[in-house]
Amino acid sequence: MMETLPIWIAVPVALLLVISGILTLTGSLGLLRLPTFYSRIHAPTLGNTLGVFCVLVASILVSSTLEHRAVVHQILITVFLVITSPVTAMLLMRAAIKRKAREEERLAQEGAIADLPGDPPGKQTENEGLT
Repeated sequence: MMETLPIWIAVPVALLLVISGILTLTGSLGLLRLPTFYSRIHAPTLGNTLGVFCVLVASILVSSTLEHRAVVHQILITVFLVITSPVTAMLLMRAAIKRKAREEERLAQEGAIADLPGDPPGKQTENEGLT
């Protein structure tokens, strides 16, 4: 027999799930709309972590109500997510920084660097002063 949730549990669970969807959607839109890799990686990390947290709190409320005892197994998922999500984002950013440095070094060896993004306009390169 299926047990129904009391309204005082169903309403907060529904609100948590709606908030979770909004946060996750916002993070995903940030991934699409932000201009640089570094800003793009930040939005989904925060939005999706908070979204999953809301889903897990809703799951704890539903499980605890239906089992008539505290069910907190979902806290393990939260702990793993809180640990792994930022670490993954940092590793991706470090890899991007190293890749950019290698690319700049390769271009410098080829003599193909003119004005890199972030250089002040009008900055002379090594080859320009020799003519």
